[in-house]
Amino acid sequence: MHDTKMMEKIENGAGFIAALDQSGGSTPKALKGYGVNEDAYSNDDEMFALIHGMRSRIITAPSFNGDKVIGAILFEKTMDGDADGKPVPTLLWERGVVPFLKVDKGLEDEADGVQMMKPMPELGALLERAKANGVFGTKMRSVINLASPTGIAAIVKQQFEVAGQILDHGLMPMIEPEVNIKSAERAQCDAILLEEIKKQLDALPEDRKVMLKLSIPTKANLYEPLVEHPRVARVVALSGGFSRDEACAELAKNRGMIASFSRALLQDLRDPMTDEEFDQALGSAIDQIHKASTVKA
Repeated sequence: MHDTKMMEKIENGAGFIAALDQSGGSTPKALKGYGVNEDAYSNDDEMFALIHGMRSRIITAPSFNGDKVIGAILFEKTMDGDADGKPVPTLLWERGVVPFLKVDKGLEDEADGVQMMKPMPELGALLERAKANGVFGTKMRSVINLASPTGIAAIVKQQFEVAGQILDHGLMPMIEPEVNIKSAERAQCDAILLEEIKKQLDALPEDRKVMLKLSIPTKANLYEPLVEHPRVARVVALSGGFSRDEACAELAKNRGMIASFSRALLQDLRDPMTDEEFDQALGSAIDQIHKASTVKA
């Protein structure tokens, strides 16, 4: 059973979801963008301590609260860590921000135009820990590179199968079959993906809902049938490599979709900033992304 207050915030909150879930593979790039080069750490533990410091600085900043940020996706080590002397999920919800957890273990090599999720043999134990820590939902990513009907069908099927396991543990799954925005077949990928997701949604029992995290479609409002589907709690958009200005401009064209940005949210934040400068830059990003999520062209 989902927490009713968190469910209300996610389904109806006027805001967006921050993606603070960079994994081991993407952490060096995130740190470099923050102004911390690889010579600042000598092993994974030091690297993760630095990225945790960055995330802690974000979620404790005055501008980061539930007024405009309705949720935040965490990396596993962040979920297990503290910020401001409190467990991160606890602190987030005290600030009105619903906590989510990234649960996938990365991507398989491309086959049939897509990259499936790697096996997750320890998923059950992770879900139990997340639930005990006060986490509301999960996020898992796979990638679509080509307009392969069989590949896209397989990727959506895998996502919904794992979503069933997540729902069984009382958590809300955020399904993320990302369409590569650099794909020459992006528009065709979007169209095939829409139909495959609708098939899976229509097969869900009436008492079950999922969230969808999708690339912003090439055709504005293409995903409106998913926004309006009774089995969907919320449709969120990833920035997918767009700059914040580009991502916000595209998102504003799509009714009902809200942001779940990572790089586009963090792109102006730097380690040497004073706390005041940091909060000002973060607040400016939050305002821009919130507007694109709530005010539609």
